[in-house]
Amino acid sequence: MLVNLKEILSLAERDKKAVGMFNTTGFDSLQAIVGAAEELNEPVILAHAEVHNAYNDISYVGPAMLAAAKNASVPVCVHLDHGVTKKMIRKALRIGFTSVMIDASAYPYAENLAITREIAEAAHDMGVSVEAELGRLVTAEGGEQLSGGNASDYYTDPDEAAAFSLETGIDALAVAFGTAHGFYGAEPKLDFSVVERVAKATGLPLVMHGGSGVNEEGFEKSIRSGIRKINYYSYMSKAGFDAAKAAVLGGGSRYLHDVEHAAMLAMKEDVKRAIRVFSRKN
Repeated sequence: MLVNLKEILSLAERDKKAVGMFNTTGFDSLQAIVGAAEELNEPVILAHAEVHNAYNDISYVGPAMLAAAKNASVPVCVHLDHGVTKKMIRKALRIGFTSVMIDASAYPYAENLAITREIAEAAHDMGVSVEAELGRLVTAEGGEQLSGGNASDYYTDPDEAAAFSLETGIDALAVAFGTAHGFYGAEPKLDFSVVERVAKATGLPLVMHGGSGVNEEGFEKSIRSGIRKINYYSYMSKAGFDAAKAAVLGGGSRYLHDVEHAAMLAMKEDVKRAIRVFSRKN
């Protein structure tokens, strides 16, 4: 059942839990994610990240994601993750995505607000939900460096978030409170008070980016604080990679489809594990 982000997050808010968003980098991950959600009878968010477009073009994977969502037995949102260019966002809207993230967080506040408001107005006219980001997240492996200060200097400011959400009309807000993208070198230190204060200030469902590497207690506290969407990819990808590597080294088959199937099954199990944690009522 195809739904938009606002609809799927209203279910999460009702049940005081979070919905998992999983990046879809190919047909194997697509099958794994939807299959896991259906087996657990839980809603799910399929995402295409703009950064992955060089490996798996949205023109090919987008229609497949939409077809899978429409045929699924559970609510499925099809979402553009970290849309940084208007060109990619417009393409997602044309294809039929039901949600887009405009990530203008690298810009100063006023420019972020103006860009986000423009995208929100256009998307809402089409019945499409919009997520934005305020504050800055880094890549855990050091792929993005923030110049100067402590990490907490880049956390989402509750007062700014209140004004930002009001002036842009967004449906969900990604908050910076200690998580990072990719694989963590050490366990992240999360400031749950940031989430609580932003949730109170905005009244919006909040989003955790960089879910891989957060422990179960961290997820549970985040959800209790107001997180309603959790982005998760790196560990799912690693599960698929490790299974594919084992299949190749095991020498049981010379066919690529056997390796892909092994990866799909491993990703499916990891997605199921994540969904079980996210969907616990808090």
